[in-house]
Amino acid sequence: MISLTHDAIDINGAIEQARSPAAGAVVLFLGTAREATAGRPTASLDYEAYGEMAEKELARLEEKARSQWELVECVIVHRLGHVEVGDVCVAIAVSAAHRASAFDAGRWLIDEMKESVPIWKCENWADGAREWVHPGMEEGEARP
Repeated sequence: MISLTHDAIDINGAIEQARSPAAGAVVLFLGTAREATAGRPTASLDYEAYGEMAEKELARLEEKARSQWELVECVIVHRLGHVEVGDVCVAIAVSAAHRASAFDAGRWLIDEMKESVPIWKCENWADGAREWVHPGMEEGEARP
């Protein structure tokens, strides 16, 4: 299941969607808005996406993960809009018969998602400055 939402992410819902009697492992990754990046205090984050393209790319990543690992379920939810420090920005719940596949797929999905999915993050710094980060950029690298 792929979802982009402006609402708070339902963590328990993601876990329940990933659970299955066929799965011996459910791995949950949560990306949260941290209070500082490279020692610079963060006030909040804003996320924007090219929705249709982002959903297609997320579906492609899910399909690729399913082809590489024997997954039972795969849930990817990314928040859009304004996010406060401490809030969940992304949730990935992966289930598989065995833990190694679930862990490997979950890590691969978040790493690939950050590289290729057209979702942009704006860091709103405590000093009032703002800085955009886009897929494939390192944290703190300026948006072109």
